[in-house]
Amino acid sequence: MTNEPDLYKKAEDNADALRKRFADSFDFACRLLEIGGKPAAAVYLDGMCDEMKITESVIKPLTDERNFSLFQSREQAIRHTAYKGLSISEIGSLDAAAAAVTGGNLALFLDGGKTAFSFSMQGFPKKNVSEPQAEMNERGSGESFCDNYKDNAALLRRRLKTPALAIEHTAIGRTSNTDVLICYLTDRVDAAMLNKIRRRLQKTGLDTLPGSGCLKPFLSGGAPALFSDTGFTERPDMLAAKLSEGRVGIITDGSPFALIVPYLFIDYFHSLDDYMSSPVYALFIRALRLICFLVSAALPGMFVATCNFHPEVLPPNIMLDIAAAETKTPFSLMFEALAIHLIYEIVREASLRMPVAVGSAVSIVGALVVGDAAVTAGLIAAPMLMVVALTAISSAVVSKLHESVALIRFCMIILGGLTGFFGIFAAAGLILADLCGAGAFGVPFSAPFSPWIGKEQSDAVWRGSWTKLARRRQSVKELIRR
Repeated sequence: MTNEPDLYKKAEDNADALRKRFADSFDFACRLLEIGGKPAAAVYLDGMCDEMKITESVIKPLTDERNFSLFQSREQAIRHTAYKGLSISEIGSLDAAAAAVTGGNLALFLDGGKTAFSFSMQGFPKKNVSEPQAEMNERGSGESFCDNYKDNAALLRRRLKTPALAIEHTAIGRTSNTDVLICYLTDRVDAAMLNKIRRRLQKTGLDTLPGSGCLKPFLSGGAPALFSDTGFTERPDMLAAKLSEGRVGIITDGSPFALIVPYLFIDYFHSLDDYMSSPVYALFIRALRLICFLVSAALPGMFVATCNFHPEVLPPNIMLDIAAAETKTPFSLMFEALAIHLIYEIVREASLRMPVAVGSAVSIVGALVVGDAAVTAGLIAAPMLMVVALTAISSAVVSKLHESVALIRFCMIILGGLTGFFGIFAAAGLILADLCGAGAFGVPFSAPFSPWIGKEQSDAVWRGSWTKLARRRQSVKELIRR
């Protein structure tokens, strides 16, 4: 707590107090002026504001004495003289002035004034709208969210041109004061669910908010689960589609990814391209994604279990070829599977973290070392390499589930190598129980399959035709357990 008054009587004293709060930072700018025949001080952060806009829209008109002859007070003259396109608000304390300045606004203090003025002058550098990088679509929109939350809100408004779209603003982080937007459709969202989301965001207790992903634990259903019931997207059209189903979107300043609450397990296998295709092809491609998920999670473990405990599952000729290849390697099948999948994860992580020009070289070197040199040297058998290749490709099909699938894959390899099919099927039962028990804000994560909701099956694995989907309004309200 400080003993400072709300505002000092002298404009220069207010500017000096703010300068001390900012520790005399190099980008703290203060311009002493004379407005209406009395001293004034304009304070802003260099780099956060557009200086040309400050000069042309505020400084020049307010320092012209002719503009003040028609008004009874300086405050009234300021409201009518400054450029009408600006967002002008009054602030009554140094705390509010500091918050305005850090947000890219210009704070104007007047001698003897009980309030100060805040002018919206944002001019900080920001990333332009670009094509999606993580969620590519063949026939979808070519726009993705950027790092500026106001631009992201505008992208969403373009796709939902209705007054029912509500966008609430809040700030999270005791130090960072990061701007966060809560987006929903007032005529479709569940009021109780929305209130719970608001309360959880208000009680995060975070000091800083580096990105939207930091909010996921506070929006989850409860105990940690293998799969997240809070989704994310970088596509405005995807977020708009989810909001139309009664869900809530969270946009964080500085992050190009928006959160979606609640998120269902089946949503991980949906894509906007599904709605541009025929229902039959959409069914095929969604089933293919589900198969790829099972392959990427269980195939290595099933292969190890089959070779170690259940060779009768495979045809004799194939089993003999696999056995002949494995006899040339010095390691056990389970260790071999763990080692090569660990190498795959290392190569993948290196490709993500290295610069683009170097990342491709890392992938090539990894492929040569693992795919050619290791097999030629007899360290890894060719059948295991084929299993890893198929697993890696299948994992890329459901990339949003990579974190969960990677952990499941290693567990399946260990269980398959130690206990065979018994351990794998026991783990599958636990995973299924985890899926059915998870859920956020009363919406089961496994819906609409568990519990079974017949009318929601029209857009689960099977996608109904648009003539049928147009006649009904999908909403997560129907999935909430009361």
